Amino acid sequence: MKASRYRLGVDVGGTFTDFLLIDDAGKSRVLKTPSTPHDPAEAVLDGLAEMAADLGLPAFLERVERIVHGTTVATNAILTGTAARTGLLTTHGFRDALQMRRGIREERYNNKYMAPEPVVPRWLRLPVRERIDYSGKEVMPLSLEDVETAAELFDGADIEAAAICFMHAYANNAHERAAADRLRELLPELYISISSEVLPQVRFYERTSTTVLNAAVGPILKTYIDRLVTRLENAGFGGALWIMQSNGGVCAPEAAVRRPAHALLSGPAAGPVAGLSCAGRRNENSFITIDMGGTSFEACLVRNGAPTITTDAAVGGFAMALPSMDIKSIGAGGGSIAWIDNGGLLHMGPQSAGARPGPACYDLGGTEPTCSDANLVLGYLSTGSFAGGRLPLDAALARSAIEKRIAVPLGCGATEAAAGMYRIMNTAMAAAIREISVERGVDPRDFPMICAGGAGALHAAMIARELGIRQVLVPCDASVFCAAGMMHADLRHDFVRSCAAPLVDGLDRLPFLMAEMEDEGRRALAGMTGIRFDHALDLRYVGQYHEVRVDRIPGDAIKGSDLETIRELFHGTHERLYGYALEDAPVELINARLAAVGITEKPAPAEEPEAGDNPDRAFRERRRIFLPEGRRFSEAPVYDGNRLAHGNRLEGPAVVETAVTTILVPEEFALFVDRFGTAVLTDEARSAGR
Repeated sequence: MKASRYRLGVDVGGTFTDFLLIDDAGKSRVLKTPSTPHDPAEAVLDGLAEMAADLGLPAFLERVERIVHGTTVATNAILTGTAARTGLLTTHGFRDALQMRRGIREERYNNKYMAPEPVVPRWLRLPVRERIDYSGKEVMPLSLEDVETAAELFDGADIEAAAICFMHAYANNAHERAAADRLRELLPELYISISSEVLPQVRFYERTSTTVLNAAVGPILKTYIDRLVTRLENAGFGGALWIMQSNGGVCAPEAAVRRPAHALLSGPAAGPVAGLSCAGRRNENSFITIDMGGTSFEACLVRNGAPTITTDAAVGGFAMALPSMDIKSIGAGGGSIAWIDNGGLLHMGPQSAGARPGPACYDLGGTEPTCSDANLVLGYLSTGSFAGGRLPLDAALARSAIEKRIAVPLGCGATEAAAGMYRIMNTAMAAAIREISVERGVDPRDFPMICAGGAGALHAAMIARELGIRQVLVPCDASVFCAAGMMHADLRHDFVRSCAAPLVDGLDRLPFLMAEMEDEGRRALAGMTGIRFDHALDLRYVGQYHEVRVDRIPGDAIKGSDLETIRELFHGTHERLYGYALEDAPVELINARLAAVGITEKPAPAEEPEAGDNPDRAFRERRRIFLPEGRRFSEAPVYDGNRLAHGNRLEGPAVVETAVTTILVPEEFALFVDRFGTAVLTDEARSAGR
């Protein structure tokens, strides 16, 4: 009998580390272990050891063909201020660009807004005499003496990484390369990033900020990946390790170490990828994904089979202009802490109790009331079956924390306070979905919502009701959705070339630039049999400040310099985003973009046989739960989600529990299990037009 081979998705989150294991027959196993922020690899190895024990395979890793890994190591380094000590070399006269940022008021209605202090302090931002003009012509030669002076200062300041960003290096990178070569000669251990390799495009602040972020997380991600690779090899792993990127694709560890900023938003990026797989099984190609874990909540809109890609992201308030999934993230998770401001108003998050000490009900030392504590007091969570029974919950501790910190100050009971905490969480998450839909001219009622995350299914139906969404999908792997998405991700490398010119003039250069980037893409994807190129252009009307990214430009339109097709696509995109198009106005080309995608083999979904509509075989108990609409408690059936089968249907109010997630089915909602094990929640009242 042939031994099973496996593929594994691993998502390191702020509270839990998620694992999804799929064998060559399509069967899957799910595991969640507490994250270990001091050493994230420890939780990864602990989870692998637990899986090996569950399978009874001491040599388990020898059978794993592929591990796809998403990590928050780089993100947390920036957010917590623990990035590598970094220096910056930049063109003389521009050392303060990193602090001046875009030179505009970023929060126009907030008089107290203060931008975060730059990653590199001013005394480590060193000017270098040199100048290249916009066309790539040398105006002033590079002063190697300035580079050597900077190296001496860096050496004395124990700098671990250096970023090099010169004016117009996207047009001619000779000065950046020469400065980097000299710096490496003098400081061979220094991690060096140059802007012409990280982000060769116009907009000096964005290019500088992105290059600095790349340098600041480089040594940290390199150390983490090197240690992880070594530990996996020592444990017997001989397969391929891929790292999830912010753009929704994966890359080899060497590529991640070379351009670590691509992994700054890697964890959430896998959610929409998993959503495409889930929705595709139901012949849907447009939807909203939400992912609520222990620390954060992410929402993303996917239209016509493609998540929106942005080059205007930020990490910790710092511009990160590399292509990334357009995901709205807020501090709202199961561990979000409730607090009362000076005006007596109740808030939830963004502070989180995390994995340690965690919510008060975990009985691990936490004393702050959290979202999970409220859900327990309201009866949505079980004290004995949470996390498959591995983590008993203490309802008395949850109630005590809510009473002490919230109920007493507000002059109400613990139940009323918990219900308020629940409503505020739902309102905050609904607002995040409106931001990615309504504020961009899209009606969320036109889309199903795919719910993910260990905590998401407790809130999804009420969020859907607030937004008017009729259908919510909760996949069987919802609690490890990002890990599932990693199993469906393709290899991807993004390239960009700046070519600012009127569109009619720039068309002559476009075929050459795209061919150049395609050659780079083929080299990056050497060995892949299936390769796809996705073309995009950054365009704007002449006189506009901001450009618009226009995706899905046909390759034939670029090669054939088809001006009308490109203009029509731009006008259509501009009208969708801003409500108007200036069809007679001249259009300006700013950047040419290319995504080189290496198509990977995807796991086939397992289908379940029809089992009828009666869910009684999954009945577990009856429990008092709080009904949000009626604001009262009621006895409701609780079902074992692992025993629900294809075709089973149940009416709300009800609770469905699995080892890794819990689904709340409110009043006037119904739940149906499809042939892929997806729980489909439908708002019966809204669907009936009531």
